[in-house]
Amino acid sequence: MPDVFRPSTEAAQPAILKHAYEHLFKWDPSRATAQLDDTTMQYLTGLAIFALIVITILYDRSRKLRQHPPGPRGLPIIGNFLDIPAKWEWQTYRKWSQDYDSKIISFKVFSKRYIVVNSWKTARDLLEKRASIYSDRYDSVANNPTSSVGWDRNMGFHQYGDKWREYKRVFHQYFHQGAVPRYRATSLKHLQDLLYLLLTQPDGFLVHVRAFGAAMILDVTYGVESSWTHGTYSQVTEEAVHSLIVSANAGSYVVDYLPILRYLPSWAPGARFKRDAAQWNKAVAAMFEQPFNYVKQHKADGTLNRSSITSSLLENLDPTIDNSKKEAVIRGVAGNAHIGGADTITSALLWFCLAMVMHPDIQQKAYKEIDRVVGSHRLPDHSDKDELPYITAIMMESLSHSSGSVGIQHRLVVDDEYENYHIPAGSIVIPNAWAILHDEDTYHRPETFNPSRYILANGNLNPDVPDPMDVAFGFGRRRCPGRHFAVDQIWLIIAQVLAVFNIEKAIDASGNIIEPTEEFTSGLASTPAPFKACFVPRSDRARALIQTPSILT
Repeated sequence: MPDVFRPSTEAAQPAILKHAYEHLFKWDPSRATAQLDDTTMQYLTGLAIFALIVITILYDRSRKLRQHPPGPRGLPIIGNFLDIPAKWEWQTYRKWSQDYDSKIISFKVFSKRYIVVNSWKTARDLLEKRASIYSDRYDSVANNPTSSVGWDRNMGFHQYGDKWREYKRVFHQYFHQGAVPRYRATSLKHLQDLLYLLLTQPDGFLVHVRAFGAAMILDVTYGVESSWTHGTYSQVTEEAVHSLIVSANAGSYVVDYLPILRYLPSWAPGARFKRDAAQWNKAVAAMFEQPFNYVKQHKADGTLNRSSITSSLLENLDPTIDNSKKEAVIRGVAGNAHIGGADTITSALLWFCLAMVMHPDIQQKAYKEIDRVVGSHRLPDHSDKDELPYITAIMMESLSHSSGSVGIQHRLVVDDEYENYHIPAGSIVIPNAWAILHDEDTYHRPETFNPSRYILANGNLNPDVPDPMDVAFGFGRRRCPGRHFAVDQIWLIIAQVLAVFNIEKAIDASGNIIEPTEEFTSGLASTPAPFKACFVPRSDRARALIQTPSILT
């Protein structure tokens, strides 16, 4: 019998193929089914059911092997979009962590997977030990050029790559730990102004503290006068900071979850982010450009009489070549130092002031330490730091409370496995700084302002209690490179303010004590809501120290 599937001659192949083709495309399903007997149909049905069961089991095992960290069940398509609060999201994340008994949780919004880290151990394991794959940034409204907000100038939002490395290299030259002492003379000058204003205009202390943070960092980065902290440039900076708080917060806009919305025209529904960006762009650009152009112009005119980081970087440029790219780096580095330094220092100092108002017993302990080590004839300086551990502990606790939010999100670049959980590439990883610093497994009664938690029985700092600085300034390769500068300033201000002032509760016009509350704002940094306080000189000698500039130097 001839083998119809393997014809003996090549001439027979076309006819056979033609017959197969006609049979295939003229196939009638109803006719074919009719030709199958009941036994065959039962066999095929059983086989299909068996195959479906096997596939389901294999899929379920695969899913369990690649299970994401636990989290709330989402809705079809939108996932957990409706579960994300507009404010205080870090508290929601910690509640989920408690609900699911896991220090790492996850949720999904549309197609994006979010991973929230709620403990020191998890943060270190992922963001530090595996920093090479967890150091990228995701494209938010803040840093994506298509949104035109302008925060892509800030290296904190740069993608992990050569551009970020270049900015960080330049920044590190001026803010590494060994470089910090060179700025102390400048900070002392501005601190003298702050102490004098607290003495003569105590009711305006909130304004004075904010102005100090801005003036000191503007002087260091651009060499400009304190007048820049008032008027037009101050308004520009405030608007730019507001845009950062809104646009950098994941979830402020639906476009962060549905990137395709970036291509909508600005007038279309769902494109509010473009309209907001157009409004904010001028302020953000001015914040970076105005002080830089001021320094550049005065340098060119030969009228620059104050040195700064910007002037130093401009000095290194070759005037015979195109320096536009290098100038962009200088603008970015200086602007990043300005906005990051002022915000961090101001937030920590305001928490310090509020804590002193609410806890006079802490002030008393600080006074005893300062009086014992420094005395009353001078103000403390950095040479006293090792002998003032309680002052350092107050600073640490102030940083802890000022970090009451989530850190800037990281982005995972490749698939990863952690503690039997699968974390897919592209996941947005959120370090929940507030939850980490309020973890009762690490800190006893973390909601209470208690510097003594960092102090041993012998009065020294306890090395076994984690330093909030390791959370307040971020994790891994994305840790703030200006942290040493910020800590240096915050410590000195706290030490000198406590050396000369009692910080007390304010009294209203009727003689009633005004009780402050521990309410705070929601944003990239945690800042106390406005409150009242009184700054009273501790003694006539303290008053004299404030009014005698030579004693400060």
